[in-house]
Amino acid sequence: MTPLAEGGPDHAGTRWFDLADSATGAARRIFLWAPPGAAPERGWPALWLLDGNAVIGTAVDALRAQASWPAGTNIGPGALVAVGYPTDEAYDPFRRSWDLGPPPGRSYPPFHPGGPEVRTGGGAEMARFLLEDARALVAARLPLDPGRQALFGHSFGGLFALWLLFTRPGAFRDWIAASPAITWEESFLLDHLARFDPAGHAPRVHLSAGEWEGAELAPFQRDAPDAGERLARKARERTVAAALEMAGALAALGLETASEIYPDETHMSVLPVAVNRAIRWTFALDRAA
Repeated sequence: MTPLAEGGPDHAGTRWFDLADSATGAARRIFLWAPPGAAPERGWPALWLLDGNAVIGTAVDALRAQASWPAGTNIGPGALVAVGYPTDEAYDPFRRSWDLGPPPGRSYPPFHPGGPEVRTGGGAEMARFLLEDARALVAARLPLDPGRQALFGHSFGGLFALWLLFTRPGAFRDWIAASPAITWEESFLLDHLARFDPAGHAPRVHLSAGEWEGAELAPFQRDAPDAGERLARKARERTVAAALEMAGALAALGLETASEIYPDETHMSVLPVAVNRAIRWTFALDRAA
């Protein structure tokens, strides 16, 4: 596929491509990084990351630093593919609400006065772009091992990753959902879990959250004017409890599953920690370890 625009290499060799969705025409940015040298015979193992603008720099630095000393890290080389948007900001909140919100979705008030109505429910559109358009663009530029590909998502991205696992379990081998918004929109994701059939696939799933996504506020939040509102929201979202319950449910179905609660991390501070764990989960040389 021909991109609308492209740039790089920058940041240790990262390239980017703005690609129009073949069905809707909406542009998304794909960041691509691979180690120097020839790819293995089967192609590079690859970690795909949602919210690409926010995570690609962290992922590149973490992988290239650790893969350079495999005896000390158990991490081998691989490729990174991150999907985001044509912006210099870390996020495009309006676009990601639509793209990472699985269907059917709902409508919400604008983020800012006078702004457009916020909609969720475009996950099927994003899934098609990810699995068809983005994969075609990457395949034309970099050989990837089809049997060693992983998907990472945080927050709404974690919700999207779990929904895609339940609807397309063979799309990736490894699935990493950090702080997934499992209870979003009345926990509709649990209906997908109830119908989930791995259909002969053997996905590996890693779920995580930060310590301060549980029932308690982080120390620096406890005396804030909105502390009561934050506590009420935590009670509704149940991020830690829902992630652990999901891990238990998937393990009961026979999936290889791991769960972690990262100490002293909030919903946003957990992001670089979770990205690093996704790298370990994806590129481990001794998988049994």
